[in-house]
Formats: sequence, structure tokens, C-alpha cells
Amino acid sequence: MNRKMLVLPAVVGLLAPALVACGNDTGSGNSGTIVVGTTDRIEASAEAPAPLDPAAAYDVSTWNVFRNTFQTLLRLPRAGTQPEEEAAEECGFTDQRSEQYRCTLRDGLTFSNGHKLTSEDVTFSIERMLGINDPSGPASLLANLDRVEAPSEREVVFHLKKPDATFPYKLATPAAAIVDSEAYPADKLREGYEITGSGPYVLESFDAEDGRAVLVRNEKYRGGLELRNDRVELQFFEDSGAMEQALRDGDIDVMNRSMSPEQIERLDSDQKDGIELVEMSGQEIRYLVFTTDDPVVGRKAVRQAIAQTVDRSELVRDVYARTAEPLYSIVPSGLTGHHNSFFNTYGEPDVKAARETLERAGVDTPVKLQLTYTTDHYGPATAKEFKVLAKQLNDSGLFEATVKGVPWKTYRSASMKQQYGVYGMGWFPDFPDADNFIAPFFTEDNFLGSPYENNEIRNQLIPRTRVKEERDAAVDDFVRAQDIVAEEVPVLPLWQGKQYVAAREGVSGVEWALNSSSVLQLWELGRGVQN
Repeated sequence: MNRKMLVLPAVVGLLAPALVACGNDTGSGNSGTIVVGTTDRIEASAEAPAPLDPAAAYDVSTWNVFRNTFQTLLRLPRAGTQPEEEAAEECGFTDQRSEQYRCTLRDGLTFSNGHKLTSEDVTFSIERMLGINDPSGPASLLANLDRVEAPSEREVVFHLKKPDATFPYKLATPAAAIVDSEAYPADKLREGYEITGSGPYVLESFDAEDGRAVLVRNEKYRGGLELRNDRVELQFFEDSGAMEQALRDGDIDVMNRSMSPEQIERLDSDQKDGIELVEMSGQEIRYLVFTTDDPVVGRKAVRQAIAQTVDRSELVRDVYARTAEPLYSIVPSGLTGHHNSFFNTYGEPDVKAARETLERAGVDTPVKLQLTYTTDHYGPATAKEFKVLAKQLNDSGLFEATVKGVPWKTYRSASMKQQYGVYGMGWFPDFPDADNFIAPFFTEDNFLGSPYENNEIRNQLIPRTRVKEERDAAVDDFVRAQDIVAEEVPVLPLWQGKQYVAAREGVSGVEWALNSSSVLQLWELGRGVQN
């Protein structure tokens, strides 16, 4: 195994199997199909009948398809953190308070079905996202938008309710994906597996039963990306073992999430298998969510006692080996504003202190809990992780914890309805800023559907941080928000993951495959020597 440590010149984001391709310039070393393996699943269900509608999906696996097939006005760069123009040729704030944002579209934009893309499609897409406001969708990212208008065919103006220096980052996410106003209904979701966009790829086919999606070059694409392959095939595997075997057999070219710690060690130790493993720091986090109006964990003392009992160091050592680090804040290390609030509040695991917390609150022990996790979304180690968590709680004598695994297609919608008292979630950042690890969880229309509310975070701290274009100036407010979360424990951060991608020899561009947030830039991948 040839192993590389990838270091980018700016904050490195997490790895995700994004599929994006090229503009008019075919680039050097252009080559045919790149086959990418993932254990992610994208499936329609009764609870989620529109898995490929941008208004209904807010998870990394689906967003990676969206980033290929839809355009946004802006996108994150090849390296670095500042958004660059994509469907727009120019964007910027027009006032000093960061309340009005104007973009001018590129000339000649066209959807994959031949329809012309104009500013009216942009306003339609934004208004549709906010109007549908699907509970599983990303509309909350645009909640600060007052109105959007199209003064001309190529001009779009966004008027914000309050100043928001992070708004350009949000326009670079699939929450602002531009859809065809003639192909998507304004007031309901588009069900099934069809996509009509203007991005670098066209979704040629999607077979949920066979676990395969095929994306081919969109010849009508007009954007800033340079293609180094003509076709990407995404294969969905039931488990990481089958995915690894496919890589070794040459059936796929690249694999990333999710790999088990054992696989990473095995791939790293084998020096003669013709596979290259790339390791990089990442911003993926894993955490527990508490339903704060639940009859058991709705009591703050119970949540605090769990925070005092859980041993993160043991968890990452026994389950994730060297592939993760303990996390003591909802904001991961490496981002401006990170603060170890949970460690500062609770210190090392302390069963005696946890017992005292419960006794002071008059909570009888053992406290009965069910820890729920998803069986098929965050990787094969999740089941072991929750067994270890339950054992830690049970060994304290303060809790009687059981675990339950649920498939993602049921899990996500059930968690949004607060059907689980304690459950596990992961977060891959939409953009590399501490705001994206606070606002999505604690605003009114939060990603979790959580009943938790803190007026100081929601109405004072988040708005104040968004006024500051220089993000260093927002650190004190970010720290205060993290301290409040540690005190009230609506969520419990567990660990921050490193990221890995494995590729067969002959696949080029791997060193450029990771951008500053969350996207594995597959348009960079090809075969042979490239510039």
C-alpha cells in the first residue's frame, strides 16, 4: 500500500463521494469512466418519495449527486475556503451591512433538457425551497432570506432579513440548487429518480435496486469546472467489505465512505496490492442527539450525567483506532472558534460526579434508556460504537441502556419526528465555518427538528457572528454558544473523524480530489499523468 498524507493550504473539509465534472474545456488527460464505490444508499420510500429533489434532501450522499447535476451560483474552490463563481460570473454584497447580495449569471446557461436558464429559474428555485420547506430538506439554510428578485434576465438580487457574512457560502450549497421552473412543480416535491439540472453531469440512469447511478458529461454545461473524465459510475454497496473486494478485483477505481478502521489498517499495511490510500484531516463529527421534551432525557440532569459518564477516549480507541479523535465541542478542531467546552465543563469521565448530578435532581437510578442508531449510513463501526456507549453507561450502575439499529430510509424521518429519545447522528459541513456547526442545530427551523430552544444562541449569538466578515472577530460569541450547549446538553459531541480515500494505481488527480469543505472532487480524477 502506498500511503499519502494530504495537506491542503486551507482548512481541510471532510470527504464525501461527490461527483462533479467539467465545462467546455475537456482538460488534459481526459479519460473514460471512473467507478466510485460507496456504502451510502439513496432510496425512495413512503416516508421519502422524492430522494433526488433538492428541497427534500439534506445528507451528504444525496448532496454529492446534486453537486454534479445541479448548478449553484457559487461553489467552493479547488483548494481554499472562499466561494467562487459557478453559474454566476459575478457576485457580491452591495451594502456594508451584508444585507443585500447581487449576482450576474453567466451568458448562455442551459438546462440538460435544452431549456434556457435565466434569473427567473434562480428565484423560482429559492422560493420553491422555502415554500415547500420540507422537514428533511435544507430550507433552514435560507431562512434569513427576506425576498429574492430578478431585475433582468441575468441579474438576481437577494434581500436578507439580517446581516449574514456567511450567505455566499450558503449559495454554494445544494440548498440553492437551480432547478428548471418548467420541470419542477412549485408547491410539491418531484418524486422518483429523475433530475433536470444544468450541472456538469447528466444523471443518465439511477437503479436503486441494483445500487448503481451513472452520470455522463453534460454537453450543455457552462461553468468553471474542468473535466478529467467523461463518465462517472457510482456503485452503492451493502457493506464496506464487498466494496473493498471490488476495489481489489478492479471492479471499482476509487472507494471512500465508509471504510472501517480495520479496513484502513489492512489497506495501509499491504505494500504490494496496487492501491493507494490517502489520509487527510477532516471536519466530520459524530454526536448523540437528545429529544429535550422526552420524559426521560428531557431532564437536563440525565443529559448532564450521560456527558459525565461517556468516555470518548475509550470509544475512539476501541472502535475507531487511529481514524478519529475525541471531540469536546459541537464545533470541530481546526475551525476558527473551536473551544473544548464539554471538557472544560465536565472534565474526564467521572461516575461519582454523574451520580451526584442525578441525586441532586431527584432522578431515580438506574435510568432506562434506548440508544438508537442507523445501520447503513455512517459505516460498519456504528453498531460497535453504540454497544460500547451502552456498556459505558451500564457499567456506571446509573443507567440501564439498550441499543437499537434502524435503516436510514426509516431512521431519518423518524428522528425528525422525535420518535427516539437518544439517537446518533453525523455531520459533514456544508461550508467550513463554525456557523455551520451551530446554526443548523439551534435555529428555529433546525436540521434535527429538535424542540430545544435557547434564546441567547438563537437571537443574539448567531446574528452577532454573522455580522462579522472577519471571522476571528466572531470567536467570543462562538465560544459562548459552545459553552451553553455544554451546560444544557441538547447534543453530545463524541468524535471527529479523519478522512480516507483508496484508489487503484493509474488513477490520477487523487492529490487534488479533496476541497476545503466536504467534496471529493471527482472531476479531478482521470487516468495517466495530468497537470
